[in-house]
Amino acid sequence: MDSGRRRRLMWAGRVVMAGTVVVCLVVFRDDLPDPEAMWRVTLHAGPGWLACAVVAQVASMSMFARVQRRLLRAGGVRMSLPRALRMTYAGNALSTTLPAGPAISVAFNFRQYRRAGAAPRLATSVVMLGGVIMTSAYAAVGVAALVAAPSSRALAVAGLVLLAAGIGLCALVAWRHGASLARLARRLARPVLRHRLAAPYAERLRESGAGLRLRPADWAMLTFASLFNWVFDILSLTAAGRAVGVHTALYSITLAYFAAQAAGTLVPLLPGGLGAMEGSLAASLVAFGALSAPAGAAVALYRLVSFWGVVGVGWLAWLAVKAAEKDDALPPALPARDALDTA
Repeated sequence: MDSGRRRRLMWAGRVVMAGTVVVCLVVFRDDLPDPEAMWRVTLHAGPGWLACAVVAQVASMSMFARVQRRLLRAGGVRMSLPRALRMTYAGNALSTTLPAGPAISVAFNFRQYRRAGAAPRLATSVVMLGGVIMTSAYAAVGVAALVAAPSSRALAVAGLVLLAAGIGLCALVAWRHGASLARLARRLARPVLRHRLAAPYAERLRESGAGLRLRPADWAMLTFASLFNWVFDILSLTAAGRAVGVHTALYSITLAYFAAQAAGTLVPLLPGGLGAMEGSLAASLVAFGALSAPAGAAVALYRLVSFWGVVGVGWLAWLAVKAAEKDDALPPALPARDALDTA
């Protein structure tokens, strides 16, 4: 399928999804928060808590930038924090607002790593390992929320115990029969990895660790920054809720946050999960005990900060990145005497 047809199908899907959202708003208007009540609640939002929501969101983006910067540093490439922040905000704007945004964002980040001096293998390693680290931290925060919630604690702890037992058993088997299992795994995987469709990806996986020398201090920093990337985002939502009188427990807000993230992932046609995330987040907060109007106001304030604000800053950062690239591409200026001689 050519890119033009794919783009038309993408936009058609977005139009259909937007139409579906409008129909749902009309059909379920009696069950939605009263816009006038939401507006009254928003007008009385606490400015201190709103400032906390903004600061937490800035801290969340900073943590994400530090993960990428640390991975580059482990590969021997230095990148200043302001430059890493510009790249992070710009990549987020590309990912959440453009068709096929995540793929465009990955390509943009890869190009920025290369411009910073990273070899192709190192740039690939940073992209892949950064994604794995952030996803692992996301799962860890979700599991912590399940353990903290009284209603799901028993099931979550039981699942963790079974997982730990399974990992321990696998480690014991690998310790006793590691060489035999490795030979068997290579023999079974060889036909698949040599297939023409899988071979390029297998090669990238083999090269993904090239150039990276992660020490214990690096792993500690990466773990801290990746976890607090998600924690600060959740705290931004919590502060937005506190600003309008939503005093739901932190673990409940975290579970609502994850439910909204899942809804946004399941509806990928709209940029940033617009509509799906707001509806899911407000409904989840109400399910956890928040009143309808404050829950809607909290979600509106949070998305104003975490989506619209971050996207706006991101496009400004993208312009700054492109301007820097143009400046780098310009030839060096001639001294005044040489310029006169040339003329």
